[in-house]
Amino acid sequence: MSSRETWQRKWKSSQRKDELMILVTGATGGIGGELCKLLAESGVPFRAMARKPDQIDRLRERGWDVVQADFSKPSSIVAAAKGCDQMFLISPPTEEQVQRETDAIDAAKQAGVARVVKISASDSNVRSPVPWAKSHALIDHHLRASGLNWTILKPTAFMQNFLWFKEPISKGFLPQVTGNGSVSWVDTRDVARVAKSVLIQDGHDGATYFLTGPQTLDMKTIAGRLSELVGHKVRYLNLPTPAFKAILRLAGNSNWMARGLVVQFADVVAGHHDIDPTFEIERLTGAPAHDFESFAAEHIGAFRKAA
Repeated sequence: MSSRETWQRKWKSSQRKDELMILVTGATGGIGGELCKLLAESGVPFRAMARKPDQIDRLRERGWDVVQADFSKPSSIVAAAKGCDQMFLISPPTEEQVQRETDAIDAAKQAGVARVVKISASDSNVRSPVPWAKSHALIDHHLRASGLNWTILKPTAFMQNFLWFKEPISKGFLPQVTGNGSVSWVDTRDVARVAKSVLIQDGHDGATYFLTGPQTLDMKTIAGRLSELVGHKVRYLNLPTPAFKAILRLAGNSNWMARGLVVQFADVVAGHHDIDPTFEIERLTGAPAHDFESFAAEHIGAFRKAA
């Protein structure tokens, strides 16, 4: 009997879905960390994967089962995944992302993992000029052909990305290159909620879910809503791409990342290629997705002018 058939039988016969062990990669990131928190709160067994000793120490202080592994060392992922039935797969966007995530999928299969829930991107396409959109498409193809059970989650752009611009927003400016293009911005916490749901429920094998927030907003509208929340005028500045790239670099992004973001916003968004709200988050979790106002209100201190 294959590992996939064994997992399916175990899943169907289990009285409690929390009898299955989940390996969570990206446990120190926004989505992976939130997923670990949600699983822990629900008493679902999981193993958090981290790379650095100090990260491992911090996660263990929370009482979590933590294992050291590195995407650049597939053998370490094989060891980390031993005894796990499922893997939650997410890694930072880098130039090595395709190699690292396809290696992780292969390592999971070697370790006997039967199902992978993967974070992809709503704009993934093998011909995309956005580097990580192309990478995700290639990884998605590899996962679907792996013989493993799989579920692919495709979120739009994250609301948390606005925190890159907290300093200019606090000074009254929202810099971007999106023209009058709009995005159905999604909160990373909602992506984690969906991941938890599909990991602990059956019925999601072979499914691809596009995840959005409840609103499609352009930058002028967002600037207006920020103005109302923070108590000072915030103006949207549609910048030339070199100026926007410089701001992204000053915010700590690598040159590769900054170039990709410029293409994503100046091409995909400004060209009106983003998707409308799907409301999949509410359907899959039973609770509505955060809207932009609630996200901004929670981070109002970062966006307001210093006293």
